[in-house]
Amino acid sequence: MQLPFSLVSTSQVKEDLPIVDGSLFFWSHFLDEHEADECLRVLVAETPWRQDTLRFGGKAVPIPRLQAWYGEKDSLYGYSGLALTPLPWTPRLLQLKTRIEDAAEVTFNSVLINYYRDGQDSVSWHSDDETELGDNPVIASLSLGVTRRFELKHRHKKVQKVTCDLCHGSLLIMGPGVQAHWQHQIPKQPEIVDGRINLTFRAIKPSHQD
Repeated sequence: MQLPFSLVSTSQVKEDLPIVDGSLFFWSHFLDEHEADECLRVLVAETPWRQDTLRFGGKAVPIPRLQAWYGEKDSLYGYSGLALTPLPWTPRLLQLKTRIEDAAEVTFNSVLINYYRDGQDSVSWHSDDETELGDNPVIASLSLGVTRRFELKHRHKKVQKVTCDLCHGSLLIMGPGVQAHWQHQIPKQPEIVDGRINLTFRAIKPSHQD
């Protein structure tokens, strides 16, 4: 069955979005406009942003976005050869975490914050399936700022594609099965000149190595 469709929502309540081999839940207005505006302003100004680099073919390439990693002391995380040590929680991030945990019915111990400065910033096709996340992780994604296109494609069923516009104050929860069976990306949109912040709350399995 072919499902190339766009998901458009104007609801302030949880919506179950129809995909196979996984579950997606969406709140288009999880935060009201005033609260979303204030969170965006504070995070842009106060987050110690870093632009990391990855190596491709022996060449260091800057990641096309800024990021910061927060969480519990033992929530060490890495992807594509990059190791991230968590910054301590701020009161605002803890408040957001508690509210999102209530919505997701999952306890999170960390958050990756990405700052897409304009439409040239992006993230390519990937799955969040690192060992530290365990089997069938649940990841909650809060969006602030300009609306950006979020795309998913099934790993094996090539006709299965989904596009979702992530707007200011929206929350998307990728439930069990999504990381195992799907990949997702934020593509470049050169026509966009404003910024977007994305907070992806995660549950990292603590490392017990000495």
